[in-house]
Amino acid sequence: MPRAISEAMTHQYFFPRPLSRKIFCALVALALCVLASMPARAQQQDDDERVTVESNLIRLNVGVADSRGRAVTNLTRGDFAVFEDGVPQTILNFETTEQPFSLVLLLDMSGSTLSFRTQLKQAAMRFIDALSPADRVSVVSFWTEMKEQKRTVKPVDHIETLTDFTSSRTQIAFAIERARGGGDTNLYKALRHALGALRHEGTRRKAIVVLTDGIDSDVRKEDRAASMAAKTADEAISSIKPDANAMLSAVLNAADAQGVTIYPLALPSGDLKRLADRATLSITPNKGTPPEDMKRLTEPTPQQAAIYASARARLDTLAARTGGRLHEINRLEDMARIYAEVAAEMRTLYTIAYQSAGSRPRDGQWRAIQIQVARPELIARTRPGYFAR
Repeated sequence: MPRAISEAMTHQYFFPRPLSRKIFCALVALALCVLASMPARAQQQDDDERVTVESNLIRLNVGVADSRGRAVTNLTRGDFAVFEDGVPQTILNFETTEQPFSLVLLLDMSGSTLSFRTQLKQAAMRFIDALSPADRVSVVSFWTEMKEQKRTVKPVDHIETLTDFTSSRTQIAFAIERARGGGDTNLYKALRHALGALRHEGTRRKAIVVLTDGIDSDVRKEDRAASMAAKTADEAISSIKPDANAMLSAVLNAADAQGVTIYPLALPSGDLKRLADRATLSITPNKGTPPEDMKRLTEPTPQQAAIYASARARLDTLAARTGGRLHEINRLEDMARIYAEVAAEMRTLYTIAYQSAGSRPRDGQWRAIQIQVARPELIARTRPGYFAR
């Protein structure tokens, strides 16, 4: 066979014509893509499985005290037993009291805090100083502004992240100092915002510390409508079911899913008793005004009584259902001390995670949680349970 023909045949065999060469290259590229995607698909499957497992974990922040109320911080995993609806559970993760937190510091910047804004910020600074150096803090302020839009006054929510999660005390202090606002209170929207931010903090221990009077503007409207027909304070209060509120339930469900503990610090401006005191101070009685008339002028209306009582009850529910504690600030001078107490309490918490045993469906039913400690003289405190959603 002539050499030229042999070279031509060899060339044709190994290197196809232009059209064939394009098809050949496309097939090679496709094969390489398939090979390259296999580890990625496997990784994605692993990630999906990991997310599913983590989302089914029940996380509990647990405080333990002795009979005199003193915190006990030297326990180990073997000292705890977890029960769900009376069934023993296997502890999958355990973290000691030294492990750091990711927490959101929520500051109510509504009009009710204007008169003591400086004192509020100084107290928040003391809270930050009392935290562990490894704790990561995000500072968020919230309030609702009434704004005129096209000749109509509408509420405009302000929820400002003044600093993202950081352990820098300088950044946190600067963020607290920048907090501003005025107007009404959008508490439950701010709590949902905080829970959304904590979702990005992975499996770290999580908490929210919220300073507020608890009088959420949207919820207040619902409470007023529900109690409108009431003639007395008792009737008005009984006409409202605080725990049945949809906004509260949404916050509690989101907190359950991540194991977030919420610590409300209730300002005195949300105390029903203070409402009557403020009314008394704002009225200048005429000489000889009968006492019964003064009482009528200063006594809260049935609707006000219901709104304030229900708001405080919801703050208590926020704390109790998430394993936190409601701290009532009766005097503004106590605010810094109470902040420091919350920081100290957080440093005494263990964190336990378990996955509900058995094949029970997530049917939305309540699951009761009980923690037992090996030493019978000790008392464990955590959230009472969760709705299996």
